[in-house]
Amino acid sequence: MKLLNRLQFPALVGTMFILIVLSSCEEDLTTIGGDVVGETPFTTDKEVYDVFAYNNNINAVQTNKLSVYQLGVFNDPIYGKTEAQITSQIQLSTENPTFGINTQEDEDSADTNTTVTVIEENETIKEVYLYIPYLTKTSSEDTDGDGVIDAYDKVIDADNDNDNDGRTNNEERTAGTDPLDPSSVDADLDGINDIEPKEEIIANNFAVRVELDSIYGDREASFNVIVKRSTFFLRDFDADTNFTEAEEYYSTQEFSPAFTGEELANEEETVSDYQILIPQDDDTSTADVDESKQNTKLAPGIRIPLDNAFFQDNILNKEGSTELISQANFKEYIRGLHISLTSNGNDIMPLLNLAQGNITMTYTYNSVNTNSTTDTSDDEIEVKEKDFVFSFVGTDFSGNAVNTFINENYPVEVLDALNAPEQDAEKIYLKGGAGAYAKIKLFNEENTTELIKEIKENNWIINEAKLVFYTDENASSNSSDIKPPRLYLFNTEDNTPIYNPLTENSPNPNSPFGKNLNFDGFLEETTSGDKYTVRVTDYINSIVNDEVNPTLGLMISPDIGIIRALNTQVNGEEIELPIAPTISPLGTVLYGSNVSSENIGKKLQLEIFYTKTN
Repeated sequence: MKLLNRLQFPALVGTMFILIVLSSCEEDLTTIGGDVVGETPFTTDKEVYDVFAYNNNINAVQTNKLSVYQLGVFNDPIYGKTEAQITSQIQLSTENPTFGINTQEDEDSADTNTTVTVIEENETIKEVYLYIPYLTKTSSEDTDGDGVIDAYDKVIDADNDNDNDGRTNNEERTAGTDPLDPSSVDADLDGINDIEPKEEIIANNFAVRVELDSIYGDREASFNVIVKRSTFFLRDFDADTNFTEAEEYYSTQEFSPAFTGEELANEEETVSDYQILIPQDDDTSTADVDESKQNTKLAPGIRIPLDNAFFQDNILNKEGSTELISQANFKEYIRGLHISLTSNGNDIMPLLNLAQGNITMTYTYNSVNTNSTTDTSDDEIEVKEKDFVFSFVGTDFSGNAVNTFINENYPVEVLDALNAPEQDAEKIYLKGGAGAYAKIKLFNEENTTELIKEIKENNWIINEAKLVFYTDENASSNSSDIKPPRLYLFNTEDNTPIYNPLTENSPNPNSPFGKNLNFDGFLEETTSGDKYTVRVTDYINSIVNDEVNPTLGLMISPDIGIIRALNTQVNGEEIELPIAPTISPLGTVLYGSNVSSENIGKKLQLEIFYTKTN
């Protein structure tokens, strides 16, 4: 108790002392804080700067070693018609292949060979198919997990019955039946179709509907795919560099008709967004199972038969020859294929994944069945079947294929603008393929350094900097024309993007529309007109710090994540430019920096929103 009393008095005194001090300082504190609270310590504002845009005509682009290839005809309302053709090597899956079981050398000695399984195998072509898949949307989602992607789902609800057959999408997913086909139902899960004729149902044996990407023109139009033998030798390496550098081929390269041979296919096709089903061959050794009812599935694409006789004469009958002994010999011998597309009505141009394409050659051959005995009296000759697959190009850009673009002449107005690369543009012309791009110079040409120094000396905190590109709706007679989905801005000195990958927002980096969202550049439809907003905040901060202002390049882009650059011929000069626009036929017209008075509200300008201290 005495200890408590000793502590209580000093604590009480200390508390009273603090209260007195605070009370005496109250007036001073109020006075000191008056100036701070009474004024705004910082302000936000906006400044607008000039931008200069210059059109540039792309005469030709390097079109070998691409990730995607165009095929067909696209008619742009502004730039006219473009026809795209493909000339490609074909590659052996195995060098010096053995067809059947025995080598050709062994077959040639069959009469004297003591091995009973060595016979003349009489390899014969059964069928040959060319297959090249379309592009599919990587952004396709099945939000409710019912087996139907959102693009084809009537309601985002797993209990929805899309095909009105009495079973929900989720029930059909569980049963392995097709939720988009009312004739595919197995409610009692007995493996028998509930709909007449009540045949066996093999789970998940149906063609799934897939969302396609980059099919331009009339998707309903029929077209003919024409395949010819190419007689042009596509070199892998450039002879002018003593074969130390890869050969470059350009979009203006002419292959047809001068360098094409016999026709191998001319087949009518239409675009389907369903998987391609290929019935398997029945295995006679499995009596209880009919494999012919089971399907192999391929992604939607072009799949057409090729001429059997050509592959019999030039492949099977060449077994063991020097023409097939190595990849180099084979490419020199066979040269490749030339592929074109003619529309039977409205124009159509699909983009194709050539790296995933192939040619499958199916052939039969004779084989000895010894019936697992050493007694040759019960040996039987059986006819068996095998596939041999040829590829076009690899995902690592191995192999060689060239996209040829045949462009219709541009209108005079467009040509005049593209042929004046030093003139500040009233309109900016952008086109994919072998088209057009623009150079962009930020700030005034004459006092750029002074403006950048002014921003730096004023200690602005740049909150946002952006360029807004308005589309010229009068340039096209049809407001429903397909417009490029995104613009790409890059540094022309090293072809690097101006966005900062470290600060970008990319929630879905596998999708062209799910990456680099801070940069933006997406097409936006507004009541005042369509526009593209490109945010350059990080870039402006970097040039303010470095006090340099390199010229920028502006292009359309189907995927701004593709930043690889290839050689391009621009206004008679060879330079490197990003490859992304090459794989798109789309184009647009934007308002530039030298607009007329009636379009002043859509003038291209640099807008900077900043904060500064007072």
